[in-house]
Amino acid sequence: MSTTKHYLSLAVASGLALGLAWPVNGFTLLIFAALIPLLSLENSIRQDPFKRKGLRLFAYAYLSFLIWNGITTWWLFNSTFFGMLFANLCNSLFYAILFWIFHWSRGRLPQRSAHLFLIALWLAFEKLHLSWDFSWTWLNLGNVFSEKIYWIQWYEYTGTFGGSLWVLIINIWIYSKIKNYSRAQGQLNFIKKITAPLVAIALPIAFSLTLYQNVESIEKTIDVVLQQPNIDPYNSKYNLTNQQFLTEFSAQIKPHLTKNTDFVFSPETYFAEGYGEELKSFDQTILYQKMLGEVLDFPNLQWVTGIQFYDLYKQVQSPSLSANKVRNGLWVDYYNSALAIQSREEKQIYHKSKLVVGIENMPMKSVLKPILGDVLINLGGTVASRVTQKNRDVFYNPRLDINVGPIICWESVFGEFTTAYVKEGADFLAVITNDAWWGNTPGHKQLLSYTRLRAIETRRDIVRSANTGISALIDARGEILKQTEYDTKTVLSGSVAPRKGLTFYTRYGDIIGRWAIFIAGIYFLLAISGRLRENQNNDLVN
Repeated sequence: MSTTKHYLSLAVASGLALGLAWPVNGFTLLIFAALIPLLSLENSIRQDPFKRKGLRLFAYAYLSFLIWNGITTWWLFNSTFFGMLFANLCNSLFYAILFWIFHWSRGRLPQRSAHLFLIALWLAFEKLHLSWDFSWTWLNLGNVFSEKIYWIQWYEYTGTFGGSLWVLIINIWIYSKIKNYSRAQGQLNFIKKITAPLVAIALPIAFSLTLYQNVESIEKTIDVVLQQPNIDPYNSKYNLTNQQFLTEFSAQIKPHLTKNTDFVFSPETYFAEGYGEELKSFDQTILYQKMLGEVLDFPNLQWVTGIQFYDLYKQVQSPSLSANKVRNGLWVDYYNSALAIQSREEKQIYHKSKLVVGIENMPMKSVLKPILGDVLINLGGTVASRVTQKNRDVFYNPRLDINVGPIICWESVFGEFTTAYVKEGADFLAVITNDAWWGNTPGHKQLLSYTRLRAIETRRDIVRSANTGISALIDARGEILKQTEYDTKTVLSGSVAPRKGLTFYTRYGDIIGRWAIFIAGIYFLLAISGRLRENQNNDLVN
């Protein structure tokens, strides 16, 4: 086999292994060997006699990560082809740059130090990816175990960063053990080499099974009803009025309500007529009064629903970076919000604060907006920047003395972000979402699967109301207790347990990611200085 074909096969092998390991139907164990071909490729390019090593390594790595992204998130094209290209091409670029930096460091650090740098650098990037405007955290390595909840109950201590660290350590460890292996050494020698890494895979799983058994069972439960209206957002949703949505809610939900029902949940932007409802005057609207009428006969019941609000500003200059220009002298701010309604109680509102890049938010808007204007990806309906809020809010039900954390769609992908609801006192969590954009593809299934990680991290039961599916009840172990079918108009009734107490991860969040940033910075400076270069020949890694 020629050198080029060999390198190409290694790049493709890593991309395929990463993609085929991914939930919801992936073979998860592949993730523990998925990076080994890329590590071997980097080492081979380093030792070959050809020039432009960095450029060639970058190209092969980019191919690997593009295959990974393509296999796992191809379904984005159902909403927008440009959005799919943007997400996959950019995300692959970020990972290829990361691997190129590792390749660069190999020339300036001992091999063991370079591998530690790769681990820290990867984790640091995942932490950055959770925070900056180009955030697309779908493929953070720790997410790969979302369907293997019996393996990762220790996420209550580490969050998904513990999973990412686990994957990176095992891949590099196995590679270090077998990189000089030849068939002449025999299978027994191979098994001896990889025994320790295999034990390192098994021990966390054994610990996880112990934790699973020790999660407290709560006898006191609350009764919930979840609405799944199954409204097509492309062809129907934005042609209906809020009064029609209210009528639909009443017809669909009322038969399922009893005096014991404590909460009802409707999906994200359930009320989405036109520009939405004006925020400052919503109390005086007919819609609000009729919504109160729907829960009048159920005094303990709290209804949590998605709704779009707006604020108008009559002025020449933009009032904020989030404001959208309607015409000269008129600006509008939009809010993707959760609204809690309860009889004889003040309404409660939370505004979605993790926005989908290019759809609800222009990345680096202060820089790009003067250049590009409001260039956003049209997913249907009102396409504009949204207002966010700095802190998380919980909705308090005073009749039951229970708090619920309202999580809106994309926010459920973010671990440390979700812990803020629990710190604010959430006794259980509620995800309201609209998964219809991607059609019946792995997209909505993966988003549901990731929600299971949030349950484990926070040890909170989660209810999930989706427009098209899948709605579900999830317990604090990440088990799906009940769920609906996709593309089905239905109602899901059941019970969840309110819980108190804070997990280690809830208290301290992404501590692994923060330490990784510090460690990666130290190794980067050491690589620039070249102070460890003379020790490369004394590398202890075999």
